[in-house]
Amino acid sequence: MVTTATGLQITERNLIVTGYVEPNKPRIARQVAQQLRMPFVDVAELIELRTGDSVDVIREQYGERRLKTVECEVMEEVLLHRKAVIRVSGSTLVHSEHYERLQQTSIIICLVARLDAVLQRMHMTLGARYHNPYERGAQLGNLQREWLVRKKEGLLELDFTYHDEASMIKDILNLWQEVAIERI
Repeated sequence: MVTTATGLQITERNLIVTGYVEPNKPRIARQVAQQLRMPFVDVAELIELRTGDSVDVIREQYGERRLKTVECEVMEEVLLHRKAVIRVSGSTLVHSEHYERLQQTSIIICLVARLDAVLQRMHMTLGARYHNPYERGAQLGNLQREWLVRKKEGLLELDFTYHDEASMIKDILNLWQEVAIERI
């Protein structure tokens, strides 16, 4: 740890952002990283770079087993990061030993909201596609997979049911300051 002139120790830990409050989830974590001046790592983007396909396409065309294989490869690299904001899906954390390993080097924050608020945000984000039962079903399937991580121990949960994007970012930053900077 680095000690500042004010007697604060700044952690070497990562900030892991997971959970589901709306379909465009990486945007919030990316803005948190910018505010903290920390590198941003998005596991879904790394998977896409490695395979040339999105997580949804891999799942749809090649199956869950192929997706988990690529996720494991990417997560082995992600586990080496320090002092970064890392966006990782709840389903990636739930179906592997990565959650326990990340807990050793990271603070894990799960973003949640009440189901009615998630559905409203989903409707606003998807627009006309929300009325397509297959599109809506796919998004609800993502929501179910993401919320499985909420059962894990040691998770810090932030409820963003009644928050706009700016207050979400502010609350994440405030929680990070509370848990990541230790007074000596």
